[in-house]
Amino acid sequence: MKALIVIDYQNDFVNGALGFAGAELLEPIILEKISECRNNGGQVIFTLDTHGEDYLSTAEGRKLPVKHCVDGTVGHALYGKIAECVTPSDIVIKKPSFGSLELAEILKRGNYDEVELCGLVTDICVVSNAVIAKAALPESRIVVDSKACASFDSEKHKATLEVMKSVQVDVI
Repeated sequence: MKALIVIDYQNDFVNGALGFAGAELLEPIILEKISECRNNGGQVIFTLDTHGEDYLSTAEGRKLPVKHCVDGTVGHALYGKIAECVTPSDIVIKKPSFGSLELAEILKRGNYDEVELCGLVTDICVVSNAVIAKAALPESRIVVDSKACASFDSEKHKATLEVMKSVQVDVI
């Protein structure tokens, strides 16, 4: 069975505190991937970058001093039509860091022979969770579609795709 993981496609990364031009262009691509996964009997998993009001005093906040994805705010919510397509059968993970150990546990419990990741940001949360998925399921195919993820820095996006290839993540 396939799992599709939509990484942090949230308002603050598309058009909010850490938003960037081009992030909104992923929406139709991700919607199509969600539809395809469901139509083929797969599991859709959403991750949400999740912080509290104390974000700026956390280790991450001290290195990235831009308050974002505070739980309960508009910036924390999934972006646009992606927010409208979440169903009760989907798994939604609130993660306090770049990568999610809860995601690893869910993947290990599932019978997934393929895991595809899409979303934001390629060189931060997408790569972190791709590596976690590979560690959780070393014999499964882990895939990242280069057209379904993005970064505010196109050079880092490209370099990160190359790094993922070197740890045996299939970049398509």
